[in-house]
Amino acid sequence: MNQRKKNAETIYLIMAGLFITSLVTSNLIFQKFFSWNPFGLFEFELSVGIIAYPITFLITDIISELYGRKRANKVVVAGIFASFFALLIIIVSTEAPATTWSPISDVVFKKVFGFTYIAVGASLAAYLLAQFMDVQMFHFWKRKTKGKHLWLRNNFSTFSSQLIDTASILFLLCSFGVIKWELFGMLLLSGYLFKVLFAFFDTPIIYLLVYLARKYFQIEGQGKELELDNV
Repeated sequence: MNQRKKNAETIYLIMAGLFITSLVTSNLIFQKFFSWNPFGLFEFELSVGIIAYPITFLITDIISELYGRKRANKVVVAGIFASFFALLIIIVSTEAPATTWSPISDVVFKKVFGFTYIAVGASLAAYLLAQFMDVQMFHFWKRKTKGKHLWLRNNFSTFSSQLIDTASILFLLCSFGVIKWELFGMLLLSGYLFKVLFAFFDTPIIYLLVYLARKYFQIEGQGKELELDNV
């Protein structure tokens, strides 16, 4: 295995690690909400989990562009296993009785992580649908544009998948009583608009990273993917 192939595999593993970390973290911290009013234009009310979650779609788009659909789907599947494993650890930790001198009592711990089971379940259900759709839509637009217009497939795939993801998660959380139904519309609008804005702002980032990768790995031709056996 030559050095460039090793580097390509290393970069893939780093992106996969960032993807899994973003996914698991967003599920663990979702119960805290904050408000954000950029330039006084719109009052967003969002879960802090949304800060990390859109990064997962950025990473799968980059992997899809450089490594292809199969590699992107592998990262999605790895994220599922990581989420289930994190959930198992939380379940065991919740059941383990706290000592009398523990800084965090059983009550506090359950209050923070009590809805994690539902959140992870809801997130995984929406995540499965949205992420696989994101990858499929990305490659659909890639075929339609014959590898051109990276901005189009990056944004169009994210717009559709994020709408489904946001609506599905909120629907399940409201159905299980984690969030009140009267907040559904407001949170859907805030969450989806935030993700759309993130998709716009991450377009220059994906262009830069893909450009640098293509230049380093000497990939010629728009939309062409890394052929690791030949790198």
